[in-house]
Parts: sequence; structure tokens; C-alpha cells
Amino acid sequence: MGRYLEDFRVGEVIKHWPGRTIRDFDDTWFTLLTMNTNPLHLDEHFASRSEHGRCLVNGTLVFALAVGMSVRDVSENAIANLEYEKVVHLAPTFHGDTLYAESEVLEVVPSQTKPDRGVVYLETRALNQRGERVLSLRRRVLIPRRPA
Repeated sequence: MGRYLEDFRVGEVIKHWPGRTIRDFDDTWFTLLTMNTNPLHLDEHFASRSEHGRCLVNGTLVFALAVGMSVRDVSENAIANLEYEKVVHLAPTFHGDTLYAESEVLEVVPSQTKPDRGVVYLETRALNQRGERVLSLRRRVLIPRRPA
């Protein structure tokens, strides 16, 4: 189950599948669960008068989906997610958009103190159904080495 440290190659781009279509209720529930009161996520009439003309998907939902879509290929076997950094919202996401994700391996560093593990540094990107990048984030994941 899952990848081991030896399975990651610097420069590799991992396409995560399947994608996920974000429905109005997905965004509403997530927004309510996280106590985000911004009306751009909940009030269609209010959002219709914004620069986007309609409700925006909660950005932390886009983040959560991108990370979640990568679990099977990146962190299903992880010891720990160590760090999330440089989360960048590149374009808006709307109800009805389908998100896909991919991760690029930037660095693989074996541990100097514990030989049974190492850290994989990645950039994960969320793309909409038109292939437009809507979010990127970088993170470090503690991954075990393959058992002997």
C-alpha cells in the first residue's frame, strides 16, 4: 500500500486520479463546517454583484481536495505530513468546476538520523476542467523506506 521513499524521483510529475466536481452543496457544507462567514461562498445574490458575478468555491476546500486527491499516490504510506508552504490561489473556482491534481517531486532527502525514512518535497497543483491551474502548494512529507 502506498509508495516508499525509493519510489519517488526528482522531476517526476504524478497525475492524480480521479478528479472531483465541486457541487454547490459541497462548498456550502465545507464553508459552514469551517465557520467561514464570507458571503461570497454562501449568498448567490451578494456574489452576483462581485467581480466574479457568482459564488466562489471556498479556497480551503480547493486546498483540501488537491491534497486529498494526492493521498493515494503520495502520502498513503506516509509517517507524517511535516509542512505545507507557499499555498497560492491562482484563479477562482466555481460551483460545477471539476478539479484535477498533479504533484511534481522537487526533492527526495533520506534522513541522516533515522535510516528507515526520508522527506519528499513536492509541489501539488490543482487544475480545473480546462487545464487552468487554480492552486499550487508546496509540502514536505515524511515517507518510510521500503522494508528489507
